[in-house]
Amino acid sequence: MAADPSQIPLSQARRRIHLAAMQLFAERGVTKLNISELAAAAGMARGTIYSHVPDIDRLFEDVAGQLAQEMTERVVAGFAGVDDPALRLAIGVRQYIRRAHEEPLWGRFMSRFGLSPAVMQSVMSSAALSDFEAGIASGRYRGTPAQIPAMVALLAGSTLAAMLPVLDGHGTWREVGSDTAELLLRALGVEAEEARRLARGDLPAMVVG
Repeated sequence: MAADPSQIPLSQARRRIHLAAMQLFAERGVTKLNISELAAAAGMARGTIYSHVPDIDRLFEDVAGQLAQEMTERVVAGFAGVDDPALRLAIGVRQYIRRAHEEPLWGRFMSRFGLSPAVMQSVMSSAALSDFEAGIASGRYRGTPAQIPAMVALLAGSTLAAMLPVLDGHGTWREVGSDTAELLLRALGVEAEEARRLARGDLPAMVVG
């Protein structure tokens, strides 16, 4: 069986191609590109693109999956010593929104395409799933295991949507990130005062990818 491209460490050339593709996808709002426009955006010859992109039709899925996996790894790396699923959620939500502010191109891509199948598949297999399971089992969250997919969708949709007011200058990442985390925690059953405290606690430094 062929290896999943999103799981293969990116070479420098392939990383450059993915960055160019992300920019084109974000700017044009499309999920398909041709070799010529990708080569121009990456500043590479068409032959170089062909040698590093085995299937141009899968490029969007590859880029989206890689970005989601990479960000999940960065967020989870910052959870060292944090076992409370509610606190982990508050940290994770704010880190995503923080990165959208610090890297607007990434933020535009994620806010536009973050609910694509490639990204949602990565989220559904990430630490978010086990954190919801732990939160329900411990009584931290209200809900049932059968509702976990809906919880994941609520988390993903709210976080991605919250990037837009930050990107458009309608709020700071700190304000919007904390408000989003607080409201999510309250929706999951955390008491209002505690949800507010967790959503406004110290935020670990972002782990560099």
